[in-house]
Amino acid sequence: MASQPPLISITGTSTKPISILLINPNGTPSMTEACLRSLEPTLPPYCTVTGFTSPHPTPSAIEGNLDGVLSAAAAIRGVVPMASNYDAFLVACFSAHPLINALREELTGPVIGIMEASLYTARMLGGRLGVVATGGRSKIMHEDAIRQYGFASYSVGCETTNLGVLELESLPRDQVLGLMGEAAKRLVDEKGADCIALGCAGMTEMKIKCEEAVGGESKAQVIDGVGIGVQILIGLVREGCVTAKGGIYRSSRVGREARGQEWL
Repeated sequence: MASQPPLISITGTSTKPISILLINPNGTPSMTEACLRSLEPTLPPYCTVTGFTSPHPTPSAIEGNLDGVLSAAAAIRGVVPMASNYDAFLVACFSAHPLINALREELTGPVIGIMEASLYTARMLGGRLGVVATGGRSKIMHEDAIRQYGFASYSVGCETTNLGVLELESLPRDQVLGLMGEAAKRLVDEKGADCIALGCAGMTEMKIKCEEAVGGESKAQVIDGVGIGVQILIGLVREGCVTAKGGIYRSSRVGREARGQEWL
């Protein structure tokens, strides 16, 4: 048998800095800080992620449609004036949050929501995805969003912890981790999921516990949308990708100005 010629490889040399704004649409700064802490071990040295917590009168947690609308309105008014300082934007709410498409209209840099990042990643890594959700309404909203994004045929649905978003931080850590692990295990053992998405930005530091509960990453991948979302944005920025403005995401600013609306 003829010997295989040596493989050719290259090593990257780019050190261009990348600046990403992580947007927490709710008004709880500790959640923003937890997201940033979770990123530090895997963040490339040339990349800086800055945390933004939506200002008053945003809700302290996003647990329904009205929370989403109110938080989007508060966040976009804070983000747009500073957007030129950043290359890309991560909306750190596990939902089809209205802020995502609103920012795509107003900004050029890529915008990703952590639910989108989780779903697309799960589709590449496994055959069936499941979501660890907080409460019953979150379960319904997540399953609706999964259909909206076109992933229904790959989804086994959600399992809930029956916790509120803020209870992820306020209750004893062991109790929260136990409920998270149980929900992840049900998705794998009873529903056949091989990819588990953490269904709330407040769960971002709980990935390891879920991996342990399902028998290790070789059996099922546990996906944190915050971490993977940042990595996807880095790739998009590196490749020079921006939001296309010739279609649905063309800015509505001209229309607002034509109506005499000089404000957001």
